[in-house]
Amino acid sequence: MLILRQSTRAELVVRKSRFLAEATPVASADAARDLQRERKRVYAGCSHVVFAFICGPQGGVMGCSDDGEPSGTAGRPVMEVLKGSGITNVLLTVTRWFGGTLLGTGGLVRAYTESAQLALADAPTAELVSLTRFALALSYLQYENVRRRFPEFAAEITGEEFAAGVTLSGVIPSANFAAFSALVRDLTNGAAVPREDASDA
Repeated sequence: MLILRQSTRAELVVRKSRFLAEATPVASADAARDLQRERKRVYAGCSHVVFAFICGPQGGVMGCSDDGEPSGTAGRPVMEVLKGSGITNVLLTVTRWFGGTLLGTGGLVRAYTESAQLALADAPTAELVSLTRFALALSYLQYENVRRRFPEFAAEITGEEFAAGVTLSGVIPSANFAAFSALVRDLTNGAAVPREDASDA
């Protein structure tokens, strides 16, 4: 799966109706719905704010709405474009300002599809990397020696606590966790072992 690296937007005018498509990274279905509601508030003079979203590491959480357009002419076409993109954790809204001419069901499907495609045409994406949160307790003698090896595994420290020893929390690409754990065990002669931190997962 892919994720958006930044928001994108595109505009299309069809028989005087204006379509503004905006693709935005979101963390959850609730965040997607909140943002769609916010766009309805911001674009208070519009006719419709159609949306579709896909969330989750496998893109398994989905939702869409025609927002008053004839059933199946708006939200579903936008969703099909999203599904075809392979992008997850994304909300795609298409805001329409009615131009006075009815487009018919076929015309609506084409307009919403093309608007969504334009918004994603040059969207900057990156591979979605599964991350594992971990905690690691070290002595002060072990700390520097272990910490300087983090970049080799793309491990990032998210918290440090200094007391009798040092307790680190961090995230690491899941594919690197086993090798990282083995290195830490070797460097500390088995005294320290990273553990998965399920409490923050």
